[in-house]
Amino acid sequence: STVLKQIEQSGDMRMECGFLILVLVLALLGTQTTRVLGAVGTSSRPYEQSNLAVPSAAMMGRCPKKCGNLSFAYPFGMGTGCFRNPDFNLTCVVEGSTGTSRLFLRDGITEVAAGHGSGIEVGWSPEISISYTETVPVRSGVDVYNMSSWSPPGRSFLLFDASINVTGCGFDVYMLDHDLNTTSKVCSTTCPGGEITETMAMQNCNDTWCCSVRFFFNFNGFQFSFVRRRGEEGRVNYTSPLWNKISVTTDDAILLWYVADQQRCADAEADVATYACLSSNSSCTDNDFTYSGYQCYCDGGYVGNPYVRGGCSRDKGYKPNQQVTNCTRRCGNIDIQFPFGLEEGCFAREVFQLNCTNTTTSTLQMKDDDENQVTYINIEEGLVEINYTADYYNLRFSANYIDEESNLYMSSYWHTSSVQWAVANLTCQEAQMDMSRYACVSSNSTCLIVNSTMNGFYGYRCKCSPGYQGNPYVHTGCQDINECTNTRGICEEVCHNTVGSYYCTKCPPKMDYDTTTMQCTSIKRQNIYIGIIIGLSSGFGVLFLSLSGVFIVHKWKSHIRRQMRRKYFRKNQGLLLEQLISSDENASDKTRIFSVEELEKATDNFHQTRIVGRGGHGMVYKGILSDQRVVAIKKSKVIEQEVPLLVYDFIPNGSLYGILHSDSNTSCLSWDDCIRIALEAAGALSYLHSAASISVFHRDVKSSNILLDGNYTAKVADFGASRLVSIDQTHIVTNVQGTFGYLDREYYYTGQLNEKSDVYSFGVVLIELLLRREPIFTSESGSKQNLSNY
Repeated sequence: STVLKQIEQSGDMRMECGFLILVLVLALLGTQTTRVLGAVGTSSRPYEQSNLAVPSAAMMGRCPKKCGNLSFAYPFGMGTGCFRNPDFNLTCVVEGSTGTSRLFLRDGITEVAAGHGSGIEVGWSPEISISYTETVPVRSGVDVYNMSSWSPPGRSFLLFDASINVTGCGFDVYMLDHDLNTTSKVCSTTCPGGEITETMAMQNCNDTWCCSVRFFFNFNGFQFSFVRRRGEEGRVNYTSPLWNKISVTTDDAILLWYVADQQRCADAEADVATYACLSSNSSCTDNDFTYSGYQCYCDGGYVGNPYVRGGCSRDKGYKPNQQVTNCTRRCGNIDIQFPFGLEEGCFAREVFQLNCTNTTTSTLQMKDDDENQVTYINIEEGLVEINYTADYYNLRFSANYIDEESNLYMSSYWHTSSVQWAVANLTCQEAQMDMSRYACVSSNSTCLIVNSTMNGFYGYRCKCSPGYQGNPYVHTGCQDINECTNTRGICEEVCHNTVGSYYCTKCPPKMDYDTTTMQCTSIKRQNIYIGIIIGLSSGFGVLFLSLSGVFIVHKWKSHIRRQMRRKYFRKNQGLLLEQLISSDENASDKTRIFSVEELEKATDNFHQTRIVGRGGHGMVYKGILSDQRVVAIKKSKVIEQEVPLLVYDFIPNGSLYGILHSDSNTSCLSWDDCIRIALEAAGALSYLHSAASISVFHRDVKSSNILLDGNYTAKVADFGASRLVSIDQTHIVTNVQGTFGYLDREYYYTGQLNEKSDVYSFGVVLIELLLRREPIFTSESGSKQNLSNY
């Protein structure tokens, strides 16, 4: 019990320290951001710079490149002279009993796992899937156990994402923070009895037999302490082995690696002796996760290893001819056309190799990727439809990471089901210079450039020429389209199909076009006068019936609208609102209920010229009432309609965003005004969080939601995304909602909304006031940049 009290007291101290740190960060936001971010990711281990000289081609040829099924390349290596510095020194251990090869990082305990790739990918992915396991024996009479401290094996690594599973019986799990000298409880394990294996426990890790802890951006590693729960003593000899030991195992853990001998690319490029990006046609990219270190990549159109001289070469991986004849071209009901394929020799390059795991359920997956399912391949549009079964951090195509292969799948940063692809990282002109590897082999096909809105140029793909359809990647794959039969009504009369096109003609004289038979037929003689009489009579009859029907329908709809208005007026407590307004002595003369007709008249029937703002929860119109008052009308919910309208006083000076970023100089805020506006907005948020009877989390704090009246007094507006929180709640779990640039990163990754989420967004508004820059702006180099990162 003494140990538990010490742990709980240290947890309380940690909460108080966290609150003080939050206040200090907001108070010193303008001067401390760079210093704080610069400190992230540092390590107490001195950086060792041995082996910075790149090994010769002869030595590289002798250096191992595989350990079992896992591959790696320089700057990683095994043996003297095969790695850049000790951080990248690997060890391959072969199990004597099974002959299985296991690859470890420099510390000898962090194992490289197969994960979603085939080892350590150089020149493309900075991620390494790792595995770490530790077992702590349980002894009778001992209640507190500590595991060994684990940390990233060198300055060149940080723990990006990991789920830690703890299996055992009757223990509370505490995390030890040596920097703050604190301990906090993270999960507990309970064992209801019976016998269960460790493997079975980890398959359903839900605090029974097993509990889990999730890390994001963990820079210093982790260490746990295990405290036996009361009433669990003396049960060590239960039949299940989980009573006799505590196991700590990583589940889908990701390390990020980078070159850490220089802070940024500018520093690295200035130091030619230690610069890592040695290959021509390679580029340096800053490590934005720790703001320390960099990575190297081959330029667009080049693939390979940028860390060795001549490592980046032109993309020559596409094979335009199918190597075998009897290829399987279906997986259940999914059609698999070339350049994709299942068997060796049936696909154009390795990134297009697929795996059909179940023909009955049409389960089709990328090679070495058992978490994301391919549901459809569109050859003509260059799209692959993906059904993501993994979480956000596992949305990757492992086939892209094959060594010496190109990045050909244009995966969006956001969760999307349609992914574009290219056949090679070349322009059309470059691809056509080597016709032996040119993908558009079908006649009547053309080459198209594939571009990404996020990453720019990706490569090229093929498409059948207009008037043709099919597969442009196989000979004679593009076939003529018969527009006349495929598109009815394409011609007014006779349609004639040609190769790749069509043309239209009229029927000969005394012939008429029959749309049913799609042929010209003879015109039958008819009595023209009878036809005129019948036509006029029918026309007048139809006109009379139509007018009568329109009149009846109009009267019926008017009656229905009146009934619906009365219904929704009562449903939305309109009668109660009228009573409250009439009985409240303090109610202003301006507080009243408006009819739809009054608001339609005030806004010219909600004309587009009266729109003064648009938001995610409605449209805002400027209206002029009959007493000449100017109001703002938000079309979202009126007592007489299913979705009423809200009428506000019109704010003449608009939003803080409009004044800060307007091109005109008519409205320029002084520094005193900026400070006053910031204080007024902060006071409003403080009231919402702390003074209101029920706390309100705004969820969309931004400069465009801070309005300025005639005296430039700040008013926090637009509560369409806000959430009410009871007093006993510190946070709520909800769908992520907000505006990019202002959105709290912790809220974005965890989905846990609390008052600090509003404070983070308000901090961005303070930077916006200070620097007069938009939250997402274009830098001098022309790239999009986030103001909070800037």
